[in-house]
Amino acid sequence: MPPISRCSRALALQRPTFFYPLSLRTPAVQRTFSQTTIVKGGGGDHGSHYDPPTGWLFGVKPGEKYEKEGWENVWYYGFYGSCAFGIIAYAFKPDTSIQTWALEEARRRLEAEGILPDPNAKKD
Repeated sequence: MPPISRCSRALALQRPTFFYPLSLRTPAVQRTFSQTTIVKGGGGDHGSHYDPPTGWLFGVKPGEKYEKEGWENVWYYGFYGSCAFGIIAYAFKPDTSIQTWALEEARRRLEAEGILPDPNAKKD
């Protein structure tokens, strides 16, 4: 017979262990000494969260001017400003690719050996 693992031994002996606590072993719907019914779905209804349709686009009647809320400008400037900052930072970031480094290193070594002429040398 194969040896019994810790979890199955805890299930058989009905003792909680670190790996399999008691809260995982007993089902949540078990209410042994209670005579009340089990309420599923949470309850806690705070009224209807449904706004009936008014027939107007975004709730603004034709001919009325839309009034911005206080947070809208902060959100627009913050979001689009940070997008613009990110684009500018990405455009000016240094080139750190391995291909660029290898090309510059190969050119430097070839110039040091004299195989490639120095591009900065002035011809008389």
